[in-house]
Amino acid sequence: MRKPRQIAFYGKGGIGKSTIASNLAAAWAEAGLKVLMIGCDPKADCTRNLRGDVEVATVLDLLREKEGTKMELTETAGGKTIQLDEIVYHGYQGVLCVEAGGPEPAVGCAGRGIIVAVNLLKRLGVYDEELDIIIYDVLGDVVCGGFGLPLRQGLADLVFIVTSADYLAIYAANNICRGIERYAGRDGAMLGGIIYNVRGAIDDIGLVREFARNVG
Repeated sequence: MRKPRQIAFYGKGGIGKSTIASNLAAAWAEAGLKVLMIGCDPKADCTRNLRGDVEVATVLDLLREKEGTKMELTETAGGKTIQLDEIVYHGYQGVLCVEAGGPEPAVGCAGRGIIVAVNLLKRLGVYDEELDIIIYDVLGDVVCGGFGLPLRQGLADLVFIVTSADYLAIYAANNICRGIERYAGRDGAMLGGIIYNVRGAIDDIGLVREFARNVG
């Protein structure tokens, strides 16, 4: 069984990483590759461009529905079997779409959704399919333990950071780079590059170029 290329896209919320990630997923699928895209944002809208108006159940929503408040990593929940098609949706050109989701307001850790989703997908055999590319679309405002999972556990081969010249976007990008540096020497993910997403006519590419040079 071939090993799929695993790529994570990080960036400040609203920076356009989901648009970029879903466009790449669509392009790779059109080229004949089998793609899995996992949305790792509590808003559960990362794969929206690939599935149109179709609403999908998030992994955490399904677990809450079938297990109550427990978050155990089993295929069966409360005596009911979790079916693969309940959490995996076939989107544009057959791209497999999954949304990890998040906890209820003021309860739990949003980053834990990534851990739960990945482990459940592995138990259900999604990672055993003949995949070519796995995309993680990860919220990057806070690189906590859950959101940092693709970094520290080496789930992703490469991490691409999406940013604009906005100071908060660059601040988030810098924090992500610090997380990558922390785990890169311990079989963590490597930085693949900085993706500049122009936000408007007043955006200053010079700031992003300077940031990229300093990151090295």
